[in-house]
Amino acid sequence: MIRLQATPTSPVPAEHGEGPVFDAAAQELLWVDITAGLVRRGTIAGDDVVPVASHRGGDTVGFVAPAAAGGWLLGAGAGITRLTAEGDAQVLIELTGEGGSESAGGTRMNDGACDRAGRFFAGTMAFDERPGAGSLYRLDLDGTVSTVLDGLTISNGLGWSPDDRTVYLSDSGAKTVWAFEYDLDSGAFGERRVLLDFSDDPAGVADGLTVDDEGCLWTALWGGAQVRRWSPEGELLAVVEVAAQNTTSCAFAGDLLVISTSVHGMDDAARAAQPDAGRLFTVRPGVSGPPANPYRGPLGALRQR
Repeated sequence: MIRLQATPTSPVPAEHGEGPVFDAAAQELLWVDITAGLVRRGTIAGDDVVPVASHRGGDTVGFVAPAAAGGWLLGAGAGITRLTAEGDAQVLIELTGEGGSESAGGTRMNDGACDRAGRFFAGTMAFDERPGAGSLYRLDLDGTVSTVLDGLTISNGLGWSPDDRTVYLSDSGAKTVWAFEYDLDSGAFGERRVLLDFSDDPAGVADGLTVDDEGCLWTALWGGAQVRRWSPEGELLAVVEVAAQNTTSCAFAGDLLVISTSVHGMDDAARAAQPDAGRLFTVRPGVSGPPANPYRGPLGALRQR
């Protein structure tokens, strides 16, 4: 097994950094600060990330994906928002049954991604992380939104195998990464199996994930201060050590693995002990990954089935 060490980058720390994605068309790295409601942008310079801009996307922003028509789509608040290149945010759809305040036991958008066809998948969770309150939604290329999965707890990292026949989904609340059969023609999830079970793992639980060009999974471990690489059969291949306890997600910008981290929920002593927590970290693990797939459907007149 290979062990690597990630290094922190230049952007100032986020409160709840999440969801790095590489936008190949814009040649920019995007990531979010969930609780601050921000989308942040940067460029890659060697092993560093150089800040470009940040934009307000909503009260909370769970993840960002590029849009083929320009700008970005966000899983924000209780639905889907468009963010223009000028930084203007417009709510496109609020999902039935989602939303509400934290104090009232509401839900918010969490993680998501687009498949190779350009469909937009968005997961949710309850603010209080109660079991079964999360769902996974699909925004199709005709602008309709439908429920793919319900009964989740913390719908989290999402990624596809290079042949598009398998989709991986992390549910951090269930401490599980599932592998589903996938039909790229329809966007349908098929039979599922447990790929990774973190129920008895003292290092933490799987958070965000990505898939490299060799078909291996990289999972960030919330509470584990590391990112792990797994074979498609679930064999542990590599561990990347990160100087931040709460690693939240990861993505490739070419052969550079970018890792997001968070200080959310940490007390003052824990924050002081981890001065780089909340930053992006990078490492070159010797493999590459694809850039983020853009959403290829309409950016208006969305409707929920």
